Amino acid sequence: MNYITWDINPILVSLGPLKVHWYGLLFALGFIIGFQIMQWIFQREHKNIEDLDKLLWFLLIGVIVGARLAHVIFYDPSYYFNNPIKILKIWEGGLASHGGAIGAMIGLYLFKRSKEYSYLWLLDRLAIPTALLATFIRTGNLFNSEIVGIPTTVPWAVIFERVDALPRHPTQVYEALSYLFIFIVLFWLYKTTKIKDKAGMLFGILLSFVFIARLLIEFVKSKQEAYYSELWLNTGQLLSIPFILMGLLLIILAIRKKG
Repeated sequence: MNYITWDINPILVSLGPLKVHWYGLLFALGFIIGFQIMQWIFQREHKNIEDLDKLLWFLLIGVIVGARLAHVIFYDPSYYFNNPIKILKIWEGGLASHGGAIGAMIGLYLFKRSKEYSYLWLLDRLAIPTALLATFIRTGNLFNSEIVGIPTTVPWAVIFERVDALPRHPTQVYEALSYLFIFIVLFWLYKTTKIKDKAGMLFGILLSFVFIARLLIEFVKSKQEAYYSELWLNTGQLLSIPFILMGLLLIILAIRKKG
């Protein structure tokens, strides 16, 4: 079969020692567009837009630090502890969504301490651009030819020439499309229904949907952790379960809450 061949250079532009990676560009674009969405939400709900500048920095630092540390600790601790300078090179890829979620929640909590916002109100609104950011990040993984799937013969298989010559599941595309769908659903629910008035509902939907998708796609994803495990579920799946349960709990509590 004539499979799709993928051999895109992960570096978009080289200007002497300065290199612009597709991954870094897409990561930045995700935050920029997400910031525009939050501006729209704040204007719509008559909130102080000036607070968004501070919120952006708390989230940016929280997401990057949390996602990077989770990747280092849970997926390849030996490599990074032996090459600590590599921990700083986030533009080369290697951000764990589980750590990013925790980092974002911590950053949001620190921001909330100095502002009069409900924590769940902020989480619900940020759920919308977060799903879009996840879409951009997984697209960045595609340009890096990383987080590839297991070998397969499905018609849409992709040969990642920077990895090997085997046709594989394009799991980055699976995840990116899943997160894009979740973003569309969350945006539609927020704009056209009163579900946003049930505290925790939108954030619960984000957590449960994103990590259910992650858990299922992991079954066709190549091994990411750099160590052997005899468990039936891999590291990504095990880390997803608490987030799924948290999301379902928030949805149940939001539905049961009256008024």
